[in-house]
Amino acid sequence: MSSIRELLIRAVELGASDVHITPGQRPILRISSQLVPAGFEPLSADDLRLIGDELIPPHARERFAEYHECDFSHFEEDAGRFRVNVFLGKGVPAIALRYVKSEIPTLESLNLPPILKRCAEAPAGVVIISGTTSSGKSTTLAALVGLINNNFERRIITIEDPIEYEFTDDRSTITQREVGLDTRSFATGLRQILRQDPDVILIGEVRDPESLRIGIMAAETGHLVLTTLHSGTAAQAIPRLLNEFQAGDQERIRLAVAANLHSVICQRLLPTVHGGLVPAVEIMFNTPMVRKLIVQNQLEHLHDAIETGNEDGLQTFDQAIYQLIRQHVVTERVGLEHATNAEKLRMNLEGIFLDESRRILATN
Repeated sequence: MSSIRELLIRAVELGASDVHITPGQRPILRISSQLVPAGFEPLSADDLRLIGDELIPPHARERFAEYHECDFSHFEEDAGRFRVNVFLGKGVPAIALRYVKSEIPTLESLNLPPILKRCAEAPAGVVIISGTTSSGKSTTLAALVGLINNNFERRIITIEDPIEYEFTDDRSTITQREVGLDTRSFATGLRQILRQDPDVILIGEVRDPESLRIGIMAAETGHLVLTTLHSGTAAQAIPRLLNEFQAGDQERIRLAVAANLHSVICQRLLPTVHGGLVPAVEIMFNTPMVRKLIVQNQLEHLHDAIETGNEDGLQTFDQAIYQLIRQHVVTERVGLEHATNAEKLRMNLEGIFLDESRRILATN
């Protein structure tokens, strides 16, 4: 039981996704993307130091002392599990906590497209869940692992920093490993992972070239690799991934990605007309056209392949947002604010559809 127990219980009761605690300020909650006061008194710098000492587990203390920030998970009785980041601001600890629901989410409960079941059903390949910070990447990843666990006999090994959702074996056998507690780093854990007989490997977040290289190698040898990556769109994920490598290595890695990529799923969370959030999802499966563009290093045309690949299950953000507006899930104003190309989406809503992407692909 921590000294901020009542604050965390209150946050969960109000449906907050995040709790922010900074010295001298009232604690703040994020509820449906909005920041609101939690209704608690400000905490002093000394209070924050004590809370930090109380929350940081032994395995994360050395990291915090060296780097002045650390990630870990924390369970609070009567509140639940939180992903915690403690960091220094002007030499004083500040704390950000992300609430992790105890129930493993499903694609349906997250309002994600049913076609994403393909990602869980794939026998091998790399599945990348991308998006900006706080776009729901980890939650979607958990839904895919839950889908595999409930439907297939698989050996699943995860490497996470920290562990968020805790899985219970159903049809699959799952081992979850936490960076700092069970292994020194993503790369360290991945070096030995193929000796642990996995069918499915979850890399919580791609952070270094070696982890990427091992993940691609695992896909080459018949494993399904699930991971997350920060990128604004699905098309941007590929150059973002390649830029992690030295220039001399990029061609080899690009060809390996072309051969072993299964899909890139990118998300944005939009406020709905009834309150709450709904994901708009951009989907890029590794179709023959996508693979050709990656092989030929024509990455600037990946968006065109997504836009014209609807028959294969591909869709752009703007196509997803168009449907959300037409279904009256989000307002037109909200949709245009979150669109990749607001002017093009506005034309679509007026019934004007241009075929520029198909023409571009036809000339390449």
